[in-house]
Amino acid sequence: MASKSRAKSPAEDLSYEDARDELATIVATLESGGLALEESLALWERGEVLAAHCESWLAAARARVEPEDGPGEDDGPGAEDEDDD
Repeated sequence: MASKSRAKSPAEDLSYEDARDELATIVATLESGGLALEESLALWERGEVLAAHCESWLAAARARVEPEDGPGEDDGPGAEDEDDD
């Protein structure tokens, strides 16, 4: 079964897309119910690891993009919050 072998892969070895897809499968499985408590807990723990891995991928991508913006070019939401007047 492919999902079983993928589930045994360390999260750090997965691409963002593979980790995200496995996480989505885990969420759907948990939402469908009917699992034994131990199996549900194991899936939940795997999901937590995958979510953290995905977040680190996204943080790295954010870090690659943000330096290109340069100082003073932030016109996004919250930009006006920087005024302390």
